[in-house]
Amino acid sequence: MKEKILSVIEKNSRISIEDLAVLLGEPVEAVAQAVMEMEHDKVICGYHTIINWDKVETQKVNALIEVRVTPQRNLGFDKIAERIYNFPEVESIYLMSGGFDFVIFLEGKTLQEVAEFVSSKLSTLESVLSTATHFVLKKYKDHGTIIAEQPKKERMLITP
Repeated sequence: MKEKILSVIEKNSRISIEDLAVLLGEPVEAVAQAVMEMEHDKVICGYHTIINWDKVETQKVNALIEVRVTPQRNLGFDKIAERIYNFPEVESIYLMSGGFDFVIFLEGKTLQEVAEFVSSKLSTLESVLSTATHFVLKKYKDHGTIIAEQPKKERMLITP
């Protein structure tokens, strides 16, 4: 039942426990208990809203930063990741395979703010060997949700 709950709330975290129970054909109490257990066990780590910031006057800059590091003896990548994810600017950080070790998703108010973070906070960490910053120009889909404007399909009027 827990995997079914996760599948539903991943797409719609605003669904009520009652509606979720009806959808799954389970008792409300059992669904509520399962959700509470998954929150407690950090299976469910939070509930987020996807916002199309292009439709709001507030300007935001999103960046993806590739980072190569030297892992610390006996600590590997975890301690470095902890130092990085504790910066409030960091939205997400992932350990990666391939040509770099971490990918960081960052949100700032301006390009300069992101550049300042990279040059004064990230690049100065002793384990960081190099960084490459990429700026998001447009979002089409975010967390499984299409946010780009869809072209309106119009039929041509054909007259005899």
